[in-house]
Amino acid sequence: MAKYKIQKNPFIVPTTDGKSIKEHFGLATTNTKEISIAHMVAPSGWSEPFQTPEFDEYTIVIKGKKQFNIEGEKLVISAGESIFVPKNTRVQYSNPFLEPCEYIAICTPAFDITKANREADEMDFS
Repeated sequence: MAKYKIQKNPFIVPTTDGKSIKEHFGLATTNTKEISIAHMVAPSGWSEPFQTPEFDEYTIVIKGKKQFNIEGEKLVISAGESIFVPKNTRVQYSNPFLEPCEYIAICTPAFDITKANREADEMDFS
């Protein structure tokens, strides 16, 4: 048996906000609890509610720009840049820009929607 895994069929996470999520490794694809790695494309105008995840998240932007509202401070990460947001940090992710944003998200431990701790009512689209 091989000591490696080539992922040819990432799990396409169903969304209602136009964002494309393809999980290559993680809970949905490989039942990996330690890490998740996903390829994402956030359309122009996309935004998620604020959240305080129980996992670390690394983001590498491939194309476009992504906005981060981290505990009240707004940052923009552009293609070729990356950011680390530690667990238990209040954050909102968005793409208020005209072009889609393509990026890789890596979560440790693996992304789990029940541990994202999303806030239902507070959105900031600016």
